[in-house]
Amino acid sequence: MEESSDKSKETFVHPSGKGNSQVMGRMLLKNAQNEVHFKIWYQKLLAALQFCAGKTLNNEFSKEGKLIRILEDIAKEVKAASDAKRKEVLKVELNRLSQFFQEVKFCRLPLNPALVVLGIEEDSCSYFTSNAFPLKISFINANAPSGNINVIFKIGDDLRQDMLVLQIIRVMDSIWLQEGLDMQMITYRCLSTGKGQGLVQMVPDATTLAKIHRESGLIGPLKENTIKKWFRHHHPLESSYQEAIRNFFYSCAGWCVVTFILGVCDRHSDNIMLTSAGHMFHIDFGRFLGHAQTFGSIRRDRAPFIFTSEMEYFITEGGKNPQRFQEFVELCCRAYNIVRKHSQLLLNLLEMMLHAGLPELNSIQDLKYVYDNLRPQDSDLQATSYFTRKIKESLECFPVKLNNLIHTLVQMSMAASAKPPAPETDAQEWMMLDAEKSITRATILGFNKKSDPLYLVQVVQTCNVVTFVEKSFDQFSKLHSDLQKQFPSHALPEFPHSWHLPFTDLEHKRVKDLNLYLKQLLSGPRKLANNELVLSFFLNWSKKTLAEDSSPVTLGPQSTDHKPGVQLVISYKSSHLTIMLKHMRNIRLPDGSAPSAHAEFYLLPDPYEVSRRKTRTAPKSSDPTYNEIVVYDNVTELKGRVLKLIVKSKGMFVGAVNIQLSSVQLNEEKWYPLGNSAI
Repeated sequence: MEESSDKSKETFVHPSGKGNSQVMGRMLLKNAQNEVHFKIWYQKLLAALQFCAGKTLNNEFSKEGKLIRILEDIAKEVKAASDAKRKEVLKVELNRLSQFFQEVKFCRLPLNPALVVLGIEEDSCSYFTSNAFPLKISFINANAPSGNINVIFKIGDDLRQDMLVLQIIRVMDSIWLQEGLDMQMITYRCLSTGKGQGLVQMVPDATTLAKIHRESGLIGPLKENTIKKWFRHHHPLESSYQEAIRNFFYSCAGWCVVTFILGVCDRHSDNIMLTSAGHMFHIDFGRFLGHAQTFGSIRRDRAPFIFTSEMEYFITEGGKNPQRFQEFVELCCRAYNIVRKHSQLLLNLLEMMLHAGLPELNSIQDLKYVYDNLRPQDSDLQATSYFTRKIKESLECFPVKLNNLIHTLVQMSMAASAKPPAPETDAQEWMMLDAEKSITRATILGFNKKSDPLYLVQVVQTCNVVTFVEKSFDQFSKLHSDLQKQFPSHALPEFPHSWHLPFTDLEHKRVKDLNLYLKQLLSGPRKLANNELVLSFFLNWSKKTLAEDSSPVTLGPQSTDHKPGVQLVISYKSSHLTIMLKHMRNIRLPDGSAPSAHAEFYLLPDPYEVSRRKTRTAPKSSDPTYNEIVVYDNVTELKGRVLKLIVKSKGMFVGAVNIQLSSVQLNEEKWYPLGNSAI
């Protein structure tokens, strides 16, 4: 996964190639021919597009249309077949696709017209065992080094709503990137190709949360360490494990914000996916704007969004780094406030779709739902306090875990009672981004002419990221030696040891031989080419820095102060004194245990003893998060006034601080030390 803000991964998700918009526009206009109110206009627009496109592009339109019709026929035949014959029917029907490519030679994918395909790999094609039996089609990419292109063809689902939700999410992501905030968002492409049918991007290297839960046994959804163990299994190197935490930290925060604002419902463990690189993302947006499923009068979606204790457990590494949760809350609130500045843009985009015939966006009330979630009338402090409450509501919502448990039990029961299993058993394990860190090729471009020369290596990753590293011959030799300890000699290419080389023109000969070695190594078995030793060698995961990497990854401003403290933002305007209590850190009871702490505020002098304000209690935490606001009205001046803050736990004193308000820097976050006795 490319981590920089330019998001190289977008070359797949948002391709910019000649004809892309025309191809997609024609597909959508063709879909709209049966629309009641505007079909005449759509017909005229389609005719104009075909007239302007020219012969070559219209031929491309025709090929893509035929491809979709064949896929539709195959999907219907597979769905109608009996369980016993479904696999055989698929194999027979795939011959039609093979014949199609024999006739046309190549075709662009309607899902992403920048991609040209030459045929299908039949052995990799299959279907999923959900109700609609969607097809998995593995197309042969004309750009061979990029590997096959896997897509899903679905019938029975209206994908227009998914398209809209994903477009809005991309807009939010663009807003964050413009503010210099990369939330590591993953979105996938989907395209409605007709009424109740369409294509969905399928990319490797991810799995559903449901499958991860099932791997942990019957009560996997109730365990705290399920996600943490899964990532640890995929990242034996500490450096890559910490990178996975970082990716999860940002992407989880981003999806919390977008799914809350858009009211995405029907959230369960089969609709949440994780890449092995750490990115979390959601799929299946058939329900949004708060249109939740219900059992009788009970809403199935009880939490504002999905953020569970097992996610917190992974972020904080099992509670070893509790301040990470504070940083997560800060990141969520920052992302939320950035999007809120563009509330009108988002509402305008949704309003344009009111008459598009989408089942869950058809009235002003649907727009009001988003308006209420954006809260454009609130200040940033008010919105921060509000969203923090939503995070805590989600974290404390046990029905989410119960829902995941029920879902897991149902899926396990279905798998156990199924007839001969289809090649693909997880109905949702498909929408992932081409973002894995595997290496496509590594080429030595040259070397310096020192006594111990370093070779300049160009490394091209699967996600088209290009990096450069310098390595010595001895380092190449050590890599080969380390690989020999894990793999039998016959599985490895022959290494060009120095005694095989002539004395004359030594380094040029080594460049040639090493390039041959690298080509054979990276084109070999996947378990060899994607071995952690190989990845660490070329992606600069140096083992000598392992001790440094074993420390927690820095996700935000870190404090080296281990003394008890409280973080406040104090504002004063028009006789209104506003105090936001953000976080506390390193607070303990006399026996060393974590308190269930709340804060009490007093504005002194207080002759009538009416200034007491109290926050909610944060249960059993030495680093609690509050983001609560206290307001004092009719404060005519700050000179001579003192803010007294006392921290208590079930009536027991924990710490206190007195703050001279006349010397405070207003509207800034600041940590204040807590004394161990009342002042």
